[in-house]
Amino acid sequence: MPGEGPQGEEEAARPGFWEARWAQGRTGFHQPRPNPLLERHWAALGVPPEAPVLVPLCGKSLDMVWLRQQGHPVVGVEVVEQAVAAFFAERGLRPRRRPAGAAVLWEAGGYRILQGDLFALGPEEVGPVGACYDRAALVALPRSARRRYVAHLGRLLPAAAPCLLITLDYPPGEMEGPPFSVPPEEVWELWGRGGGQGGSRGQASA
Repeated sequence: MPGEGPQGEEEAARPGFWEARWAQGRTGFHQPRPNPLLERHWAALGVPPEAPVLVPLCGKSLDMVWLRQQGHPVVGVEVVEQAVAAFFAERGLRPRRRPAGAAVLWEAGGYRILQGDLFALGPEEVGPVGACYDRAALVALPRSARRRYVAHLGRLLPAAAPCLLITLDYPPGEMEGPPFSVPPEEVWELWGRGGGQGGSRGQASA
C-alpha cells in the first residue's frame, strides 16, 4: 500500500513504517472508490466469478468490495491490524478471528484477510486462489524486495492464474516514494522473464 512524502526506499519494507502511517492517519493511498482501471480491465482476464482472488497488501481497499460484488471470494493480506479491523467495521461485518500459521485470519462475508507478513505465508495459509489483483503492493515495495515479492506470489498462485497489476511510471526525481515508480521494462523483467510463475503477461494502457 503506497504512502506519501519523502522516505528512504528501504523504510517501506518494514511493517512499522505502515503501522505508523495508519496510526497517524496518513492514509492518502486509500482510494474512496474502486479503482477505475480494475473496473475497466478485470473482465479481460476471464476469471470465473467463483474463483477466489488474492489481494496482497490490501489495506482496507474498496477494490476488495468491488471484486466481491463480481462474485469472487476475496483473500487479502495486510500487515496492519488497524487496517483490517477498519475494513470489516466499515462493512458492518463481525469477523471470526483465528491463528493461521504466522498470521491471524479474519473472516466474514466472503472476505478472508490474513493479518501478517506476506512473505511469512505459504499456500496452506492463503488457501486456493484463482487470480491475483495488485494495485498497491509492487509499487509500495523498494526495488530490493520486488523480485522476492513476485517470486513469492508464484508460490502462492496456481501456474495458470492471471494477475491484474497496476503500477506507476514517473521520471526519476519527480517524487519520493512510496508509491515508487515501476516502469514497464521492470515489470516485464520481473513477470515476463521467469520472475514469477503463471499470470497474465499482457499490457493495457490506462
